Amino acid sequence: MIKKQDKIDPMAQNITQSLRLIDTHTHFDVPEYDEARVQCARRASEQGVLHLVLIGYLARYFGRMVQTHEFVNALEAAPKSHLAFGLHPLYIHEHHENDLLILSDFLNNHHSIAIAEIGLDTYHKSLQSADIYAKQQRFFVEQIKLAKQYHKPILLHIRKSHADVLKILAEQNYRADNQGGIAHSFSGGEQEALAFVKRGFKLGITGQITNPNAKKLRRAAMAVFAKYGADAFVIETDCPDMMPLPCQHLGSFNEPANLPHVLDTLALLFSMDKQSLAEKLWQNSCQALQTKW
Repeated sequence: MIKKQDKIDPMAQNITQSLRLIDTHTHFDVPEYDEARVQCARRASEQGVLHLVLIGYLARYFGRMVQTHEFVNALEAAPKSHLAFGLHPLYIHEHHENDLLILSDFLNNHHSIAIAEIGLDTYHKSLQSADIYAKQQRFFVEQIKLAKQYHKPILLHIRKSHADVLKILAEQNYRADNQGGIAHSFSGGEQEALAFVKRGFKLGITGQITNPNAKKLRRAAMAVFAKYGADAFVIETDCPDMMPLPCQHLGSFNEPANLPHVLDTLALLFSMDKQSLAEKLWQNSCQALQTKW
């Protein structure tokens, strides 16, 4: 069970309640939340999180995503849940060709706001062999094709493979300024960040930004901000991972209620009023997800 948030002063609470936030990337369906999902959803609402996106990673859990989505949307005083089915590159060893058919079936039968999370990952040695990387690339391409077929944005997972992702996006003629998209939990350098924004992608910023030691991420964010301003960003928790530094004493896993900490840090880095930045991030999220909320 996640511990309850520390009490905050009334003025800070009023500011929080006036915010409208979208958590563009969550795994709120995972078992970590089974004993605390109602409380977590209500805490998120209290912190101004009005929408959250449930992100896919393995086909066998798509049904669990739908159940969680329906459960959250039946709650009072909770964010509105949205689905985004996809086959995560980190789990490429577990994906089968039939999973692409399962993905297509879920896209046909449920409203998926995006295809996510998809991309390439060579961080672990087990993902670096030629055959495994080729399989990742094939699944990535097939899911881009599905995104085009179903007119969906894509939310990208990229680790140690930014150049190859950009190359495939160019080959597939996928531009996020036409179809929407987010480079989720961005971890690349300054030039890579600029390249993704040039292709129309928003950069997804997680609680990692709250750590002063995340110097590479902060440099990349500031380089993009210098050229494109706040238009280039969205925020996300990627819960249960990416716990913001100020929350690490509260529990063992992250939750959507912690999203304002990401906003706070970006507002400081960008020297922007928090309310103004929150409204801009709301607009950016709607643009990236091709929706009107």
